Amino acid sequence: LLFVNSASLASLTRGTGPKVVRGDPAGKVQSVSHVAHHHHIEAPTISVSDSSLKFTHVLYNLSPAELYEQAIKYEKGSFITSTGALATLSGAKTGRSPRDKRVVIDDTTQDELWWGKGSPNIEMDEHTFMVNRERAVDYLNSLDKVFVNDQFLNWDPQNRIKVRIVSARAYHSLFMHNMCIRPTPEELENFGTPDFTIYNAGQFPCNRYTHYMTSSTSIDLNLARREMVILGTQYAGEMKKGLFSVMHYLMPMRQILSLHSGCNMGKDGDVALFFGLSGTGKTTLSTDHNRYLIGDDEHCWSDNGVSNIEGGCYAKCIDLSREKEPDIWNAIKFGTVLENVVFDEHTREVDYGDKSVTENTRAAYPIEYIPNAKIPCVGPHPKNVILLACDAFGVLPPVSKLNLAQTMYHFISGYTALVAGTEDGIKEPTATFSACFGAAFIMLHPTKYAAMLAEKMQKHGATGWLVNTGWSGGR
Repeated sequence: LLFVNSASLASLTRGTGPKVVRGDPAGKVQSVSHVAHHHHIEAPTISVSDSSLKFTHVLYNLSPAELYEQAIKYEKGSFITSTGALATLSGAKTGRSPRDKRVVIDDTTQDELWWGKGSPNIEMDEHTFMVNRERAVDYLNSLDKVFVNDQFLNWDPQNRIKVRIVSARAYHSLFMHNMCIRPTPEELENFGTPDFTIYNAGQFPCNRYTHYMTSSTSIDLNLARREMVILGTQYAGEMKKGLFSVMHYLMPMRQILSLHSGCNMGKDGDVALFFGLSGTGKTTLSTDHNRYLIGDDEHCWSDNGVSNIEGGCYAKCIDLSREKEPDIWNAIKFGTVLENVVFDEHTREVDYGDKSVTENTRAAYPIEYIPNAKIPCVGPHPKNVILLACDAFGVLPPVSKLNLAQTMYHFISGYTALVAGTEDGIKEPTATFSACFGAAFIMLHPTKYAAMLAEKMQKHGATGWLVNTGWSGGR
């Protein structure tokens, strides 16, 4: 296992990885053996890294309590709130940077992926990816310690993906601990080689003079190498959505439909999928006290039924209240990461109405923190596919039953309206469209996902609905 961690951090130029040791670099050497024994990992002898400057401690799959200690001790801006959550800051970037995302174009991806106008995929070549990868790995190797998470994506055991996240911050490690599926000790012992690896060197910028770079931020995806590199942004959502993009490529190759949707199940086993852009009510409608929550954001639909891709929830916190969203309110406790929130200096009580850092304040917590979550997060084939649109123009009827062709049309369109106040500068309702209700993350052409959705709905007898969560009857 430790050898594999060392290999993950190998410099391609030097061809070796650092000698790694399990434990806290500030602690005593003896404690390393104790911690390693506790996790059934043989502790290696301390040696120097491949840069010959220092040894690198690998903090491997730490518990939330251990990650709290690391964050409070070493990461400025980390605090424990009054309810026990860990409040952190993501630095200058408080949201995703879609214009800085790059995908390696090669002989395979050139034909398979969606490129060009309207596509979220901006190309880069293999050489530039390797330049950025080396920059990230060299930065991580220069640190006293790195955090490594080995976890899973997709609750369907037949189609589970093994992911490794190498990062420099406890905040990032705890975020991914919550958002990915957490392995048992036995699964961790037999984890083997990951299917995909993220190198998060977000505290270090890319070189803006490198070809294909447009700023000091770059999020680079190489599907052939099964690797992702993050430079110049500490916003944790880049890791979550980066892996979601990967699943939008890997799953359709197995004839499995990847979906940006909420999902819940009734007591009789009837499953509903909810598609919708930000502000359309997707989270509100999928979190129903009378139904079991399978997941709030990312799902797969295979021959086995539906399954959540993730092991946690990433909820918006702006103007959060106990009365309106009690489940999310109560989930903000020990183990939860609170991103970019403002709190009272003395009591540590969070002011969810404060937008001074960003409007995009977030909470990341394990799905088990939701009382009616269905664990494992899988269900039978959906009976209803519900497309949500917040229509501020008052044109769409409140509820429309759709045939397959209409469902595909509205799924590809991904329509909603931005209402005044949802974004800066929006004073009048503005129509917006996002293919498959998640255009920022899809890798293939939208029609491929729509065809798969229609085929699965027809095969399993699912009904399509268009629900207007905005206004009806004209303006």
